[in-house]
Amino acid sequence: MIIKYVKVGVVVFPGSNCDRDVFHVLSDVFKFDTKYYWHEKHLPQKIDAVVLPGGFSYGDRLRAGAIAAYSPIISDVKKLAKKGVPILGICNGFQILVESGLLPGVLLKNNSLNFMCKWTNLIVQSTNTSFTSKLKQGQKIPIPIANGEGRYFADKKTLSELRDNDQIVFTYEEVINGSSLRIAGICNEERNVLGMMPHPERAAEPEINPIDNKPSSLIFESLLQTIGVKK
Repeated sequence: MIIKYVKVGVVVFPGSNCDRDVFHVLSDVFKFDTKYYWHEKHLPQKIDAVVLPGGFSYGDRLRAGAIAAYSPIISDVKKLAKKGVPILGICNGFQILVESGLLPGVLLKNNSLNFMCKWTNLIVQSTNTSFTSKLKQGQKIPIPIANGEGRYFADKKTLSELRDNDQIVFTYEEVINGSSLRIAGICNEERNVLGMMPHPERAAEPEINPIDNKPSSLIFESLLQTIGVKK
């Protein structure tokens, strides 16, 4: 099924290196009308979803995502998020979302102080978001991680609010990097902005997922459902 009328933007920053992976999955696997948007440009007002991909924007200077959060395009991302447009931040994209204030908390260096690149399992904690509606509560997602500053941290008050508001979307099955409450992904209160450290775009195809590609695929299928497309 061709879904070319669904428009998705992939934002590219200096140092992004997962933009092509995301573009491939969105365009070639799910047949979205996908376009790159350089961080100095504007996003169109009529767009169905936006993805902030992984990488090392601005070489992770100051903090991962700290400089990219002030890129001109982020003001458009904020406006679209306020309108309810689905926004997905993956890895460095998650870091940019928290640095820009679209999501609470901060991403710190892993407890090991090392870059981590491995497969792990996520546990779905919330299916009430634009990207998890087709997943099941407690479902396991085999997925790769690749980061040096992926340890999610927030104060006790914020963590309590995240729990109470069902904003903790994904947790690690095991202790990975010292993240508070093993958090791997959270959403905003309105549930249309999701940030996650693992890489679903690297796990959504059977050719590159040695375990089970369907759970990661359902993240993108959930977006289709949110937009109102039956696949």
